[in-house]
Amino acid sequence: MLCPLRVTVVTLAAGVATVSFAADFSPAQVAAESARANALFERAWQDTVDRNPFLQAQLGIKKDNDKWSDLSDARALEDLSRALEFLAELKRTINFAALDPQTQLSHRLFADGIERRVRAFQYRFHNYPVSQNGGLHTGVPNLLINLHRVDDTNDARAYVARLRAVGPLFAQLIEGLEARRQRGIVPPRWVFPSVRESMRGMISGAPFDDRGRDNTIWANFARKIAALSAADEATKTSLRNDGRAALIEIVKPAYERLLTAWDEIEHAATADDGAWKFPGGAAFYQNALADTTTTELTALEIHDIGLREVARLHADMRAIIARVGFRAAGGATSGDALQAFFRFLREDPQFYLPPAPDGRATYLSKSTAIIDTMRSRLDELFITKPKAALEVRATEAFREKTAPKAFYERGAPDGSRPGAYYVTLFNMREMPTYQIEAIAYHEGIPGHHMQISIAQELQGVPAFRRYASYGAYIEGWGLYCELLPKEIGLYPDPYSDFGRIAMELWRAVRLVVDTGIHARRWTRQQAVDYFVANTPQSEAEVGREIDRYIVNPGQATSYKVGMLKILELRQAAKRELGPKFDLREFHDVVLKDGAVPLNILEENVKAWIARKKS
Repeated sequence: MLCPLRVTVVTLAAGVATVSFAADFSPAQVAAESARANALFERAWQDTVDRNPFLQAQLGIKKDNDKWSDLSDARALEDLSRALEFLAELKRTINFAALDPQTQLSHRLFADGIERRVRAFQYRFHNYPVSQNGGLHTGVPNLLINLHRVDDTNDARAYVARLRAVGPLFAQLIEGLEARRQRGIVPPRWVFPSVRESMRGMISGAPFDDRGRDNTIWANFARKIAALSAADEATKTSLRNDGRAALIEIVKPAYERLLTAWDEIEHAATADDGAWKFPGGAAFYQNALADTTTTELTALEIHDIGLREVARLHADMRAIIARVGFRAAGGATSGDALQAFFRFLREDPQFYLPPAPDGRATYLSKSTAIIDTMRSRLDELFITKPKAALEVRATEAFREKTAPKAFYERGAPDGSRPGAYYVTLFNMREMPTYQIEAIAYHEGIPGHHMQISIAQELQGVPAFRRYASYGAYIEGWGLYCELLPKEIGLYPDPYSDFGRIAMELWRAVRLVVDTGIHARRWTRQQAVDYFVANTPQSEAEVGREIDRYIVNPGQATSYKVGMLKILELRQAAKRELGPKFDLREFHDVVLKDGAVPLNILEENVKAWIARKKS
């Protein structure tokens, strides 16, 4: 929860905060004080951007596109110190009571963000910077391929410089892995083989060997060089030679050193999966839950919410099973009928596209069509719409084996790179067609692309808020947007509607298994067994999902907690406003301030209700 500043904020019942003004201020004084505060926020944001080439790449900024971010612990300490200096300046020089309401919110969010960083700093080694779920071993090619634009020869030379800087970058990564090993923070044994395979894949193909295909990075670099229309052939040849040399002389040895370090760290790995095995693991996990859900819910409370939601959604599923007239063989009981229907969905070929290029192309085209249809209906649900473009893409080969089934990457704020909805089509048996609509709504429109793009396009708020990331808000919105299209007549096929419920059930099960693994000491197999017994997901897909939760404690709880809060607030607004309730206005209230903690979202909705009633 947000920690209000004691001198200016008093806490009321139900956790809603209100401002207590010591004196009245003239409009000119409010404008001047708000401008000073916003100038400070912009300085702090710019300082963050200037010190982080990774972030610059995400934002489409080329200032340091020949560098990587500094991963050292010394830099982490320095970054936190600088943030605390900005916070001290804010508290020392800005009169909260003299700010306009929007800047007061920025003040609270700025302070809260830094205070969260302070609380989490003691746990900065409680993570896995390399895992089957990603890390720098795949992050380097991802940034180079998807974020590093090559518009001219300077950009190409910066690409080469980044290749040559992979050596020092991986040296810092290895140092960080060793620091974690010394603290007993090592991934479970099963993580190591798939990561080793992925690392080896990053240095296979030309120019590293003659296996008949180009390396992923080399193919991307060569393609970008070939597209430089203003460069002559001699310049292009020189750039290609420089890139090839950097890959052979620097990148390959860097990955080989990382592989050697990875092999050494594996000796310290155990079969234990949960965060409870970390030093101070219980406290770390509770902090992780507080950070990702922006609530004070305990692990056991979240576990119980998950159990209740699983039971509710199973009842909804049984209603659809009856609607489609499915009959389990042998007059099965209600529970057996549900399991029989799950088996039917897993096994019947009508729900799967062929595992071939045309099947994958069909999945992408269907996803695009679903998003286009939803885009044409937005006026029924929304006042504010995003300007940014959206593309549907297949997850690239270099990361598709370990990527989630779908994910979103934000576009560049200047429009130079569209938002991208990635679909992982490595195994078409994990991408049933009855779930295609729900996934597209979640990742694309009206889900992540819409919410994140609207936030980036907000006017009159400081940059740190336009790029804020509160898991429960963002993922809660995405899950809410799987349900929302049903209310305007979409999901006409009962199997697609079942798919929607299955996707929500998936997130409810996450509450149970994430807390089961990390707080109740469930084994991986216990988590897999619970997931398979309660969802139509295949065991192979479930295994990948469980592996994701194991290496990223707490994150999986954000979806359902956030969705439940949005639905709770919408229902309260309907109840309070009656005929005055407008769904389009409600969505504007949810989206108009960018991503916020759930208690701030509640404040915003309650304030809107009060204004509508007055």
